[in-house]
Amino acid sequence: MRSYLISNANIVNEGRIFTGDVLIKDGRIEEISSSISADKADEVIDANGKYLFPGVIDDQVHFREPGLTHKATIGTESRAAVAGGVTSFMEMPNTVPQALTQELLADKYAIAAKSSPANYSFFMGASNDNLDEVLKTDPSKVCGVKVFMGSSTGNMLVDNQQTLESIFSSTPMLIATHCEDEETIRANTAEYIKKYGDDIPIKYHPIIRSEEACYKSSSFAVSLAKKHGARLHVLHISTAKELELFSNELPLEEKKITAEACIHHLWFSDEDYDEKGTLIKWNPAVKKASDRAAIWEAVNNNTIDVIATDHAPHTMEEKQNPYTKAPSGGPLIQHSLVAMIDKYKEGKITLEHIAEKMAHSPARLFRIKERGYIREGYYADLALVDLNETTPVNKENILYKCKWSPFEGYTFKSQVTHTFVSGNKVYENGAVFDDKIGMRMEFNID
Repeated sequence: MRSYLISNANIVNEGRIFTGDVLIKDGRIEEISSSISADKADEVIDANGKYLFPGVIDDQVHFREPGLTHKATIGTESRAAVAGGVTSFMEMPNTVPQALTQELLADKYAIAAKSSPANYSFFMGASNDNLDEVLKTDPSKVCGVKVFMGSSTGNMLVDNQQTLESIFSSTPMLIATHCEDEETIRANTAEYIKKYGDDIPIKYHPIIRSEEACYKSSSFAVSLAKKHGARLHVLHISTAKELELFSNELPLEEKKITAEACIHHLWFSDEDYDEKGTLIKWNPAVKKASDRAAIWEAVNNNTIDVIATDHAPHTMEEKQNPYTKAPSGGPLIQHSLVAMIDKYKEGKITLEHIAEKMAHSPARLFRIKERGYIREGYYADLALVDLNETTPVNKENILYKCKWSPFEGYTFKSQVTHTFVSGNKVYENGAVFDDKIGMRMEFNID
């Protein structure tokens, strides 16, 4: 493997920022020092004035392969990921076919092993009737089990009480949940269809997929986790009310119940529906500005543990359908890091906390082996960012297969210049080198 020396970088790591050099050799961080000789590396990258982050680990993405490849593929979306400084991803099981057996899960790993420049892991999917398959999952090689406690996508809704009790009581792995109460949503949807037919104004989306629906489901999941001592990670928190279910009183390693915030819930509010329409239709819905403010506070006080994207592309044609037929979800992974750096420049979060929530905490929460930090001996998963350059978002530089972004027309106030994945330079100044393939992540088990 080619060796690299990143010199004179402002290194953002483990709660501090310091200037130094980082030597990458044989896929790992060989040395971190105030000064390293240039003759130790095949290539020197002068990072003077730039900031070196541990590569972002995104714990919730939908890359649509297999079966939905008109929207995206593992290859296209992982290329977009590394262009944005995301070096590792964890992908969800609601593909076609759904990853509900060990064989189908293995098929997804085989695709990534041939096409993903980023490191990868895939969640095992749970349904109402596949507990035997779930329990076969190897926790040292798979990031977790995904349970849809709301039918956001496809027919993976797990709503059988006994099944949920069995999953929470017998699964030793982390259980990641999508929490929205289906009965509440169906009743709200029926009410608005009665008023408007299929063409419901998008502004009613957060009322249909309401605070009540989110809280009812999230609180039920938390009660199951407490009852059975399960490791629960509640994805994409969207309401202030749900935050009372979580705590910041323990260090992350000792928490059994954790929470995630997503870029769109930190960036948008219901005030943006008039401009963005179904482009910001997500499940759970983007809600009030007061919810957004509460989520920000929870991120900064460690009630929320992780920042991710829920990257979920659809074609523009699909998104332009009337409300009831327009799918929920949108592409975000290419701009997640620069989006958070914009919020740093607005004074909402520190650079150190960005590294914590987007790299360190996912690594600790999922017990990822030797990733998520800039440490000697760890894999060299790194993102180099210029805080003085900009990133305009336009159709020419959007790398998603769907070729659109809810940020299109916006210019971010920083730029990812280089990304390293497992020691390989996979991105540099607009070019993705996808002849290099990432690695399957491994996990520490008790």
